[in-house]
Amino acid sequence: MSNPSTAATVVPAAPPKRLPFFERHLTVWVLVCMVVGVAFGKLFPSATAMLSKLEFGQGSQVNVPIGILLWLMIYPMMLKVDFGAIGGIAKRPKGLMVTLFVNWLVKPFSMALLAWVFMQHVFAPWIDPETAKNYTAGLIILAAAPCTAMVFVWSYLTDGDPVYTLVQVAVNDLIMLVAFAPIVMFLCGVANVVVPPRVLITSVVVFIVIPLAAGWLTRKLLIESHGRVWFEKHFLPKFHPLMMWALLLTLVLIFAFQAENLTTKWFAVILLAIPILIQVYFNSSLTYLLMRRLKVPHNVASPGALIGASNFFELAVAVAITLFGPSSGAALACVVGVLVEVPVMLSVCKVCNNSRAWYQGESRAAD
Repeated sequence: MSNPSTAATVVPAAPPKRLPFFERHLTVWVLVCMVVGVAFGKLFPSATAMLSKLEFGQGSQVNVPIGILLWLMIYPMMLKVDFGAIGGIAKRPKGLMVTLFVNWLVKPFSMALLAWVFMQHVFAPWIDPETAKNYTAGLIILAAAPCTAMVFVWSYLTDGDPVYTLVQVAVNDLIMLVAFAPIVMFLCGVANVVVPPRVLITSVVVFIVIPLAAGWLTRKLLIESHGRVWFEKHFLPKFHPLMMWALLLTLVLIFAFQAENLTTKWFAVILLAIPILIQVYFNSSLTYLLMRRLKVPHNVASPGALIGASNFFELAVAVAITLFGPSSGAALACVVGVLVEVPVMLSVCKVCNNSRAWYQGESRAAD
């Protein structure tokens, strides 16, 4: 009979990490919003048309209700960005360099290529040329906006380094200030899509510069006056319900404005999902393999791969609406990104977790 004092201690397995209820079922909520929005658009066409024409000043093309709702989503995300953590990554920069390489030199250009191939060639028999250009523009805008808020969720599910993840997000946000507009304008120009420079710059100021500055200032003042623990444990959580309802109402409005397109061109949603899916798996695989090649730790590589695959769809929707209108094909392309993101990103998380032993077999040295 074994001695209890020498018996091996059995450590219970940690319960699997799960997304919060709302994020876990985001695809379901998007589908519900689609049904509600399309029904509203078809049943109340006059009210829908009136809402779609509300703008912040004549010719601004920034829809009032959607602009307000999008700002209510983007501002709380910017509150999470801590630029003070950037300096601590200087001693192990390889993971950050890979993330930036994929996000800014691979992702938007590969999506532009995929959009051009699929929308303007492979799917040409089912899409008229002007609509194909609109879809192409929407896909480019979607890929040119690296993910911000949901990355923290994906990082948590893959046991990512939270500080390193935060730095990756912060640096991407800073780069967006100067690189987003030029990349969108260049790639849309290559795809023969006209993008008004003034309108694009306006959208960058409204949906990146202002909320980023406001988020940084709010974070700085509140941490100084109340402390970091209060800010992160009590202040930030108050915004979650607000963001949730803002997202759902935004989707209802967008689907209402898209009601005619969705009921007459529902096949386009399936067609748009194809290049988005290819882009997600290509960029996540490329990032993950580059990280492994450079012997970056797994807890940096996994969130890096997820940042390289997911998109800041709130910003993309805002810019697409500002540039092309709420009922445009570009806006629809960005909304399809919302529809497929959660289940696809969960599959990427699962691959990262299941391949941890394989990854660490040749990646033991820290960068």
